Amino acid sequence: MLMTPLVAALPRMQAASGKMVLSIHMNTTGAAGFRKSLEGYSKAGIKYVEISGVSLDGFLKTDSLPAANRLVKDLGLTPVCSTPGLADFWNPNPTRKASLEVWKKRCEQFATFGVKNIYTSANTAMKIKADDYKEGPACMREAGEISKQYQMTSLIEFTRSSTYISTLSTLLKLTREAAHPNVKPMLDFYHFYSGLSKMDDLDMLKQGELGHVHFQDVPDIPRELLDNTTRLVPGEGIAPLNRILHKLAEKGYAGPLSVELFAKEFTDGDPYEVAKRIKDHSEAVMRKAKVG
Repeated sequence: MLMTPLVAALPRMQAASGKMVLSIHMNTTGAAGFRKSLEGYSKAGIKYVEISGVSLDGFLKTDSLPAANRLVKDLGLTPVCSTPGLADFWNPNPTRKASLEVWKKRCEQFATFGVKNIYTSANTAMKIKADDYKEGPACMREAGEISKQYQMTSLIEFTRSSTYISTLSTLLKLTREAAHPNVKPMLDFYHFYSGLSKMDDLDMLKQGELGHVHFQDVPDIPRELLDNTTRLVPGEGIAPLNRILHKLAEKGYAGPLSVELFAKEFTDGDPYEVAKRIKDHSEAVMRKAKVG
């Protein structure tokens, strides 16, 4: 009887001990291009990277996919996720067939890097109807079947401005209805903290359910003024990063924390300087939270 509380707490203790790793999303230094961004990350000591389709396409204009693979390997980098950057992908719409072809092409490309996760956001330009939520899980299963062919998992990112999926709670409802082993939800700190989600929503996560995480901070300004360009390096703002990281660890997440920023000081900046700043500040946050 005396051991019962300890036994009950054991799974939670084990989950919290999982270590997360720092990654950088290539959107962060988009203007520098594929090669220069990766070289800067590697020089700064970054080990994990998230590949964007836009950056890869720029490289492929003058070089080959095998050359891109060699570059990543020679720099000692491990790709952990990838994105084709599609919109109106998770909701039914007339362009879905063409989008699925792009998804398949990207899965084939990204799989050559050994990437296991591919994601795109739930952004939409369409007027969403109630029936779209009924058909949404089927759209997710379609994407899951494609990524499964390449031993990859399809991830859905909710965004604060989406009129389709803007909260963690809605995302979890739909991915659970999809019930596909190659479909998982992902979480972006900026969209989670600045949007309509609530901290208590994190309690809804099941052990090991979360597939990937984007990692950012926000400035101390009215939330109404926040946008993509106000995203900050983790540790430079006021978001409750420690609290969120503890909850993710408790829920069994032990994957990458991928920093994705859009302010011009980052996108137009020197990749080495940007990556060094991200590494220094983000790893300090991770150490404090005891997740890295």
